[in-house]
Amino acid sequence: MAVHKVGVLALQGDVAEHVTALLAVGAHPVEVRVPEDMAGLDALVFPGGESTTMSRLLESSGLFDALTEHLAAGMPAFGTCAGMILLATEVVDGRPDQRSFGAIDLAVRRNGYGRQVDSFERALPVSALAGGPLDAVFIRAPVVERVGRGVEVLADVDGSPVLCRQGSVLVAAFHPELSGDLRLHQLFVGEC
Repeated sequence: MAVHKVGVLALQGDVAEHVTALLAVGAHPVEVRVPEDMAGLDALVFPGGESTTMSRLLESSGLFDALTEHLAAGMPAFGTCAGMILLATEVVDGRPDQRSFGAIDLAVRRNGYGRQVDSFERALPVSALAGGPLDAVFIRAPVVERVGRGVEVLADVDGSPVLCRQGSVLVAAFHPELSGDLRLHQLFVGEC
């Protein structure tokens, strides 16, 4: 089996946690800070963190346009929490100058589940995973307000989608990199 070279957007957020998870599932992680770091990647992870900060850093690093090209060409992507916001087609309450990649047809609201003190964990049944519910950690998580055609909802919390897939793009409103459960990383790497 080929080892997949998977980039982790390393501008801010849960970079080390995703690198650790990717190593554990047999991938070769590469931290991506500048466009040159994209060379030879099979896929890319957009970690949790602070989406407005990431958006600004994507512009100042020159990565936004390079990532847009790779995503448009079909590069598989996995976005968690802030990564979901960055990959969505619409950010409902973002800054006026905030850009997203439009890689998955979702409208999301930043911090939709509340502030830091409103963080929670939930055992989630996930249709694409065997082995029982997934432990999901929600920290200032986005809420999906609209799901477009062609988007598959793999899990929800009280009817609100929290794990979605469209083509080669997988997004989670939560932080699988913090739970110790590697099944979503395995699923993503296995589909690259």
